[in-house]
Amino acid sequence: MGRRRKGLTINGWINLDKPAGMTSAGCVNAVRRATGAAKLGHAGTLDPSATGILPIALGEATKTMPYVTDSSKRYTFTVNWGARTETDDADGEVVETSDVRPDRAAIEAALPAFVGMIEQVPPAYSAIKIDGQRAYAKARAGEDVVLQARTIEINAFDLVEILDDDRARFAVKSGKGAYMRALARDLAVAVGTCGHLSDLRRVSVGPFEESASISLEKLEELGHSAAASPILLPIETALDGIPALALSDREAEMLRNGQAVPILRPQDRERIATAGDDGIVLALEATTPVALVRVDGIQIRPVRVLNLDTGS
Repeated sequence: MGRRRKGLTINGWINLDKPAGMTSAGCVNAVRRATGAAKLGHAGTLDPSATGILPIALGEATKTMPYVTDSSKRYTFTVNWGARTETDDADGEVVETSDVRPDRAAIEAALPAFVGMIEQVPPAYSAIKIDGQRAYAKARAGEDVVLQARTIEINAFDLVEILDDDRARFAVKSGKGAYMRALARDLAVAVGTCGHLSDLRRVSVGPFEESASISLEKLEELGHSAAASPILLPIETALDGIPALALSDREAEMLRNGQAVPILRPQDRERIATAGDDGIVLALEATTPVALVRVDGIQIRPVRVLNLDTGS
């Protein structure tokens, strides 16, 4: 018999503004201590030196984390021209230098090549696994790390400000799996120099925005009362854009028991027709999420059942 997880049953999301100097896992542990929640997870790792939006899932919200991890993200960062580091950010040792400094025209001419579906080689110091071991662990051990290019999507890449001859500030909107450190590294090469990233900040992750975030310091002040405050966002916050389907009490009970539910009402068929290629719909009993379900012909089947009390 497995050990019962200690802590409070809290279901929902906290839109955390991660401070610099903490790992994402460290932030999860800090939220655990502050709230007393039994079950937590984060959606989308940030480097320790980075700041910004780190959505924290509590309880049953952890079942919806993939929908946040896969969503679009927005970042701001600085590229420092003339010095490439082993980590592609300001934390690593300098391994290459250049006297070339790009002007505004050169920078703006290079940016369009980085927008759209592009190939990107992740940084050697990344969490990607090679033969079961993290790439950064191999790199720190002095091993040569060769990572394969991956296709990523960059929706927008804009020059915000030229700070001085050595630095420029950028804003990026990207899809899943894009490394801002690699983007800074590759842009520097494209303008004829070398460079590295600094001051990375994530300003949004899917529906989680900077303007509605809470600092770790403020969360720690709230403590266990955070679970009863407006900062605890509902589970369905992560499911922005997924069609919702209202169920009767009987239909909700069938889904909770793992059974398929026939969808016979014409208005419901019209609603679930907007589910898209993956056919995922959020089933609700009154206002309470019941399950993420997949459309299967004229019925829906549970994919992830959410164990919540009606009206909670």
